This record gives sequence, C-alpha cells and structure tokens, in this order.
Amino acid sequence: RFSTSRQTLTWISDSFFSSLLSGRISTLKDETGAIFIDRDPTVFAPILNFLRTKELDPRGVSISLLLHEAEFYGITPLVRRLQLREELDRSSCGSVLFNGYLPPPGRAELCVERGNSMCQPNRVMAHQEPPRKGLAGVAGPSHSSSATGKRGTRVLRSLYLPVCPWSCVPAVWCSFSPQPRFPPCSRMKETSGWQQVFSSPRLDWVIERVALNAKVLGGSLGDHDKMVAVASCSEIILWALQADGNGSEIGVFVLGVPVEALFFVGNQLIATSHTGKIGVWNAVTKHWQIQDVVPINSYDAAGTFLLLGCNNGSIYYVDVQKFPLRMKDNDLLVTELYRDPSEDAVTALSVYLTPKSSDSGNWIEIAYGTSSGVVRVIVQHPETVGSGPQLFQTFTVHRSPVTKIMLSEKHLISVCADNNHVRTWTVTRFRGMISTQPGSTPLASFKILSLEDIDGHAGCSAGTDIGPFGERDDQQVFIQKVVPDACQVFVRLSSTGKRICEVRSVDGTAITAFMVHECEGSSRIGSPPPRYLFTGRHANGSIQMWDLTTAMEMLGKPPEAGGLTEEELLQQLEQCDLALTRTPDMSPAGSFAHSSTPRAS
Repeated sequence: RFSTSRQTLTWISDSFFSSLLSGRISTLKDETGAIFIDRDPTVFAPILNFLRTKELDPRGVSISLLLHEAEFYGITPLVRRLQLREELDRSSCGSVLFNGYLPPPGRAELCVERGNSMCQPNRVMAHQEPPRKGLAGVAGPSHSSSATGKRGTRVLRSLYLPVCPWSCVPAVWCSFSPQPRFPPCSRMKETSGWQQVFSSPRLDWVIERVALNAKVLGGSLGDHDKMVAVASCSEIILWALQADGNGSEIGVFVLGVPVEALFFVGNQLIATSHTGKIGVWNAVTKHWQIQDVVPINSYDAAGTFLLLGCNNGSIYYVDVQKFPLRMKDNDLLVTELYRDPSEDAVTALSVYLTPKSSDSGNWIEIAYGTSSGVVRVIVQHPETVGSGPQLFQTFTVHRSPVTKIMLSEKHLISVCADNNHVRTWTVTRFRGMISTQPGSTPLASFKILSLEDIDGHAGCSAGTDIGPFGERDDQQVFIQKVVPDACQVFVRLSSTGKRICEVRSVDGTAITAFMVHECEGSSRIGSPPPRYLFTGRHANGSIQMWDLTTAMEMLGKPPEAGGLTEEELLQQLEQCDLALTRTPDMSPAGSFAHSSTPRAS
C-alpha cells in the first residue's frame, strides 16, 4: 500500500497514472478507496520515488526489471535514462569476442510470401538459372512442410566449416543454407575478409543437410579437391568448387531413404540413415554405391575408416580410401569390428587414434555408449590386429540411453538422454596410450539443458548439436542454447561444465544454428590455432563469428576495471534533462555517408 499525491503521479503526461486518474482506464478499489494495481510493489517503490524526486535509486532492483516496469507505466524520462544505461553495455559491434559478420548473399534475392500473393520471379534470385529439379525425368520431392520457416524466408539450417590454408594464410570455407533452397559457399582470408566463392542454382526442395570438403589442396583430384554436397529427403546433389569461384555439378545421387547424416571422409562422400543404409561416393572411381546394413544408431570417422554403431550391438567399419567393393558380389566392404557383450544397441561412438608408436601402426581406442546407458572403452594393439579390440573399461553411471560420447587425449565424456546429463572422466595415459594406473577417474557430472526440437534420429538436431567441439588433443567445449528462439548461447568446458563465455547475437535475433571449428595452424608464430564459433541468424540468414581462442585465454582472469559504475552513470545522468540533450544513437547507428542527392531547401 502506497500513499502519494495526484500531482506526483500525473506530472508526466500520457502516462499510465494520468490515464488511470482521468478515468480513461477502469479502476478496481478496495473498501478504503485505494486503487489496486496488479504489479510488483518492490519494483514500484523506486519508480514512485523517481516521480517524487526525479532521482533514481534502484534499491537493489535490476535495471532491466526497472526498465520493463517503467515502460509499462509510461514514465518516459525514466525509460530514456534506463535505456541509455542498458545501451552502454550493449553494442551492435559485439563484445571483445565478436570476430566478424557475414551478411546473407544477395539481399535482393530474399523473397517473402505474404498471404496468398507470391513474389515476382525476377525477385526470387539475382541470377536467372531455373530451379534445380531432381533426377532426370523425376520431379524433385516436395518437403516444404518440414521446413522450419516459411517459403522464401532465409533460415540457416546447418553449418559445416572445414579449414584450409590459402596463399599460406589460414582460410575458412563456409557452406550454409540461409535459404532452404539456396546454398552458397564463402571463404575468409585474414587479408581480405569474407568472399562468396560459389552459389548453386535455386533448388526446388528444402535443404536439410549440407557438407563441405575444403581441406585438400593440390591433391590428385584436381578441380574436384573442394566439394560441397546438399541433401533433402533421399536425394543428394554434389558440386565441385573451382578456384575461380565457379562450381560444376558432379552428380545427383539417391539413397532411397531419408538422409540423416551427410559428411566427407577424406574425399569420399558418405550418407547414412538409421534405417540401415549407407551410401559412398568414391572420388577416384566416381562411383556411387549403396549398401544395406543393420539399423545404424551412431558413427565416427578415424583416418580413412568409417565406423558404424548399430542396433544389434555391433560396431562395423568401412575403409573408404581403398577400393570399397568386393569383386565377387559388388558390395561395400563392411566388416564387423566388435560386438557388445550384452548386445545392446550402440547409440554413441567415438574413435581415438593414438600417435604412431611403432612401425606396425596406431593404438586404436574406441569409446561407445549403449541403449541401456552403459559406457565401454575398447582398445586394440598394433601387434594384435588379428585378434580384434579388447574390452578395457566399463562404466554403468547412466540410467538413460547414451546419446553422445567423446574420447580425447585427456578426457572421456558421455551424454545421456536425461536432459543431456554429462559424465566426465580424466584419462590416464602412458607414452600416449590409455593406462589402467590409476585408470580413468571421475571428474564431473552436470547437464546441458536444451529445449531444441528433435530433428532426425537419436535426438540429432541439424545445426544445433551441443558438441563437444574441438580437437581431441585440446580442451573441448559444449554449446548450450536453452530455448529454441534464444538470441544467446553459452560456451562451457566439456570436461567440467564450467562456463567459458556467453555469446549474444549482435542484432538481437534468434540463433538457429551454430558450429565450432578450429583452424589448422596459425598465421602468427607461437600462437595457438584460432578456434571460432559460428552462429546463424533466423531473421536474415546472416552468420556471426566469435573468437573462442580469446575466450579460453580470458577464462579465470578478472575483468579489468574501467568506465563508470552503474551508480556513477545514473548520478551523471541526473544532472541533465535527456529530453533536451542529444542522446546517443541506439545500436546500430546510421551510416555517416552523405546522401547523393541534394537536401531540399
């Protein structure tokens, strides 16, 4: 219950209280005649004090909460003051971690359907290629109902970012689908920034998966060393990227079932489906081969080997570098490597190749999780290849199916279906090989809560995979986006769950896809390879780039003091009337470029 005067409440015209006391807003009164207002009294106290004294004392209330209430009550002078306070902490140029902004290619190509009216054809695309159909004589499948956005709206659905050197300078090749039917590729060099190097014809179906291979330079394939592939339902289109920025179509392939994973192992394109089909395009033979195996739940690649975790409890492998066919029956050479002792479905898989310790090869270590929540580690000596992998460790710490697993140089990380519950262990090694003395010791237990819609099999969401990301000989990270329409993500250490940083989109729009990639080598002597987080925008199809290397270096360091404190800033603002003073432009500021046309007199 507050007592004040009519003059105190109404000295600001067109406010909530002016309308309330003039009768324009209906009121509810108690038996004493007091007006009931259904708002928080704790936040109202500093607002009433401002109406009395024109000075602001937050009294421990957060500025954002005060701003929300001041906007509700229509206290314009207070709103301006609080907005300025918030604006000084937020910039469209981002924080110190913000590294770049990649706008969507060809803004004029954006076409938005309004009601039943359609945009004109010449506004759909800047170039005039006709829409790309499916296989010859077969219309491309229609899957507009599965798109996350309306037709013509640029939606970044998936992101894959390999890295290659270019003119002795690290460069990033980026393939993405800011419009469900229009995949461009871009390249970034430190000397010149981002450049678009390829854009396909407009496709007549929604792009659901995209994969890029740009690591190989000067290989045996010549113009086919760099490739990009896209998939929708069961159809796959593969292009070769040329040095001059053009692209040539290699072919259109059909898996026969919806493609749920699309990736490269070396120069070989792999497509898999949980139904038990695997497709391999061999870059040397130019041959597309489909093989039926048992239902697939997980996969990983190590060197030239593709490993499949299957529903029958077996782990199979395919050497995609060698000629992948049996001469007698024309099938892919799929070989069973190991079978789970309990024959539980292998729902997560991670392969770690130790540094080569002998002339006979690497020590192969495989961690996998099962549908019953069991985590196992199996190993294989180079000298005992014929006997197969041996069971090394078993952990029964999950009560839900394991959805992700990662075995790295220093840690074993597993994630189960219980709201992304994470368990981690510290791995002990001797001469690079996993050791039982003292063995893997428990490190941490935490959750990476994410309410993202499930897309695909085994909870895999296109473009919003939580990780862990990073090279296996370094600290890896999880990316956490709690709610689907969030404009910020949290970067956390995969080993302990500790927060490294918070990344918020500089334009305030929702993040719909993200990806972490570590460059191979650095252009600066003595510096670690740069690691970047790429986030995709829902509203306009742009990509923002964030420097995770700097974030890791700043981890644990106290922020340096500078500038005004919140109280000092508010005290300074009390000395002027913001209605009569030039207020800084809200981010982003308008261009300073002069108009090309003379101003009217």
